Amino acid sequence: MNAVQLPAPRVSDPAVFGRVAVLMGGTSSEREVSLNSGANVLAALQARGVQAHAVDGLDALLQQIHAGAIDRVFNILHGGDGENGVLQGLLSALQVPFTGPGVLGSALTLDKIRTKQVWIAAGLPTPAFRRIPRGGDLRQAASELGLPVFVKPSAEGSSVGVFRVLREEDLEPAIAFAARYAGELLMEQMVQGEEYTVGILGSTALPSIRIVPAGEWYDYHAKYIAEDTQYLCPGMSGDEELQIRQLSLAAFESAGCSGWGRVDVMRDRVRGLQLIEVNTAPGMTSHSLVPKAAAQLGIDFEALCWRILEQTLPEVASA
Repeated sequence: MNAVQLPAPRVSDPAVFGRVAVLMGGTSSEREVSLNSGANVLAALQARGVQAHAVDGLDALLQQIHAGAIDRVFNILHGGDGENGVLQGLLSALQVPFTGPGVLGSALTLDKIRTKQVWIAAGLPTPAFRRIPRGGDLRQAASELGLPVFVKPSAEGSSVGVFRVLREEDLEPAIAFAARYAGELLMEQMVQGEEYTVGILGSTALPSIRIVPAGEWYDYHAKYIAEDTQYLCPGMSGDEELQIRQLSLAAFESAGCSGWGRVDVMRDRVRGLQLIEVNTAPGMTSHSLVPKAAAQLGIDFEALCWRILEQTLPEVASA
């Protein structure tokens, strides 16, 4: 696993995919990012000759499936029902092939708390944490963990509702958010060190990326808006690069995931590599990370989308 090698593409005829729905948008807090990603994926597939069209949200998708207008789905519906197992269960029941992990991996990894519990059971490293139910005491949790900590929703993505708590007074915005947020919150020890991400494509961990934001941390602005965030790929070298890729693939598979996704990792100055979370429908925007890693292997955006879509084909398919 030292040198990253991907198998050759399985098919060359776009007609084998049939009619492809690129599912995007929806109603989650990540709608705008999803629309951006979806437009890019749609253009890439169409450029390769795939008969692809955009579908905005689950209701529209169901209508087209019942009308017999869809053969498979490229899921780029970030957050919510696109990643929590609802879509995956629905398409599995209707026998419509789709990209990304199935029901278990999707449902589990959208929930950061349960994912961390699985990793701990598997002996994989992840920062200490506390589960904060609605109405829970954030001050008590922070006292138990010790500052600094991060507070974030257990089931959101794209840095939505994330609070960095360095001092006790920094808890106030998080407490105010918790008072109006309906779901569980995760409070975890802050990792003091560098931030990395590793894309997964099939059974291969792509080259790692070290993320170096211009500001103090990698927030929503740094992810989707700023042009001065640095992405160093590969993020490590030698045995360290091998180690982070092996760890990321183990984290992905232990959480019941398959297909493609992204594992976020940090390297603590004392504790070493620490797993943060899994994304089962990663962004595919101009700032996104899986395309950057694939490009290091000579796989451009169109080829990456093709390879992801290939995963929806039966194993017997051939060029």
